Amino acid sequence: MAPLRTRLPPPPAKPELAVFASGMTSMGLEILAGRMIAPQFGSSIFTWGSIIGVFLAALSLGYLRGGASAASRASHNRLVRLLLGTALYVAVVIFVGDTLLRASTAFPLPSRFASLPAIILLFAPPTYLLGFISPYAAELSDKQSTGAASGRVYAIGTVGSILGAFGTTFLLIPSLSITQIGLVLGLIAVGTAVLIARPGMTTDQAVGSAAVALLLVAAAGSGLAGLSIEGQIVYQTQTPYQELQVIDLGDTRTLYLDGQRHSAMDLSDPNRHVFGYTRYFHLPLLMNDDIDNVLFIGGGGFTGPKRFVADYNVTVDVVEIDPEVISVAKEYFAVEESDRLRIHNMDGRQYLRQTNQTYDLIVLDAYQKDKVPFQLTTEEFMQLAESRLSDDGILFANIISAPQGSASQFYRSEYKTIDAVFPRVYSFPTVDATVIQNIEIIATKNGTLITREELLARNTERDIGIDLRSEIRNYRATENTADVPLLRDGQAPIDSLLDPQVDQRYVIQETNRTNATATG
Repeated sequence: MAPLRTRLPPPPAKPELAVFASGMTSMGLEILAGRMIAPQFGSSIFTWGSIIGVFLAALSLGYLRGGASAASRASHNRLVRLLLGTALYVAVVIFVGDTLLRASTAFPLPSRFASLPAIILLFAPPTYLLGFISPYAAELSDKQSTGAASGRVYAIGTVGSILGAFGTTFLLIPSLSITQIGLVLGLIAVGTAVLIARPGMTTDQAVGSAAVALLLVAAAGSGLAGLSIEGQIVYQTQTPYQELQVIDLGDTRTLYLDGQRHSAMDLSDPNRHVFGYTRYFHLPLLMNDDIDNVLFIGGGGFTGPKRFVADYNVTVDVVEIDPEVISVAKEYFAVEESDRLRIHNMDGRQYLRQTNQTYDLIVLDAYQKDKVPFQLTTEEFMQLAESRLSDDGILFANIISAPQGSASQFYRSEYKTIDAVFPRVYSFPTVDATVIQNIEIIATKNGTLITREELLARNTERDIGIDLRSEIRNYRATENTADVPLLRDGQAPIDSLLDPQVDQRYVIQETNRTNATATG
């Protein structure tokens, strides 16, 4: 009796392979778009809504045009050309994407629509080309009925999109740079084109595939060069949460998160305050002279935690959600864990819920100019933080906003929310202008008012290792918050509050310069 042989499933037909690759590539490009656009326009709901809308519109137009021409033009050769055209445009995006992003800011659009020109320019053309593939594949399908052919195409394309979503999110972004991810997606398109063209690949197809592959590699090679307009790139990566770069310029090493300056260190004096706003971290020591346990929510370059451990007899816990930020801080920003400096890799609110530790000072330093974790802004969070403070404990919140005007909505809304929980709230703008800047909000459980004059006197009397006279002069004890919302877990319109900040410069005062330096 002849042995039974297992029948292997037939290999996928060439049109089906093209549909699978187009689904995977389009979804990969969509997720990549979020990472490319964020440094210039932020990652608000308006940015992501624009990305999703542009991709859907481009695909829909491709489906429509492809369906209209499929009967007369659908062929394996046409699928090859569409895939190579997509890969070629990806090479263009890799090579000049940053330049096009910067140029697109010139369009005079309202801030919530500001990212649309960049998204359309960079990602609509390749997505439009990919849209042709599904109707062409349905036309070329060996299924006898239109319904069967369409259903199979939809299913295969969706499976490809699922793989593209999970693969890009969980594999590519944590492991590769934006340039490398673009290279991978482009080479997937080229590789699929080669498989469809074989056997019997024509000379034109072979030359075209080789040329596009070389252009992709060359574009990626140019993007991997260790230079940027900000300085020498020491390290860069895509973390699960953001784009991260470490850049050296002269003696200053700067941590960039999603294209924004986040922390800086003087290579010759690692504990020196390079950014002026970090000097304000010491103000709570003039309000409470019995600070022993300190919690920082948000690590970055660990400027504050390092300085506190070096200057004071305190124990510091730091909670940082991004594991890559912690690794970079240790390797590039002279951070060393010890019994007095403990680092926890988790969300700040989650940590406060789980810990039984009571702190004398909690420093909330997890906000960025255009990306704010809403769960760390609400009244419920402030109540949780207040419950983890000692009787005379202090909350310090580093806000990025404007002190007045339309771009001050987030600052004033956060002030109002903190004021609803703490009996006394103060604020300290860090730049003498109405621009986007770091504004420090200090809230005390002790309801006794401390005046500017009292702070100046304490600054003279107490030796806290730093002279804060100029910082104290920016003192505010009241704020107009009647027209802004109280932030709650059920309603915290952070994106709307941040929207007026999108097209404005973010100014950071540097301690080694006499004037402000703008960024963002």
